[in-house]
Amino acid sequence: MHARAALPAILLALTAATASCTLESAGGGPPEEPAATPTPAAAASAARQACVDAVATIPPYANGEVPWGPVPDECQGLSGDDYVDAYMDGIREGRRKAQEDLQKLADQYFPSPPQS
Repeated sequence: MHARAALPAILLALTAATASCTLESAGGGPPEEPAATPTPAAAASAARQACVDAVATIPPYANGEVPWGPVPDECQGLSGDDYVDAYMDGIREGRRKAQEDLQKLADQYFPSPPQS
């Protein structure tokens, strides 16, 4: 009779031991948490920055104007107002980078005279 009462406890202990071994052989420990998904604000910020970066690479016309269209693929999901803001920031970023590149060339070909 005592054997019948002890049987469920033994089965429970064996089940727990088996589950423990399975977890250890599968990589050990509890399963990892899934990666956090970006918040809508973070996703919108990343989309806007991708648009700014895309606009910054648009080559300007000979007169210096940057063409308004076609809209880069990276900007397709933005609203009209957000695109205008990203477009203007992209133009500023493109001009800043062009000025840096021009300064590097000037420094390379026209080095400053040594200070005495």
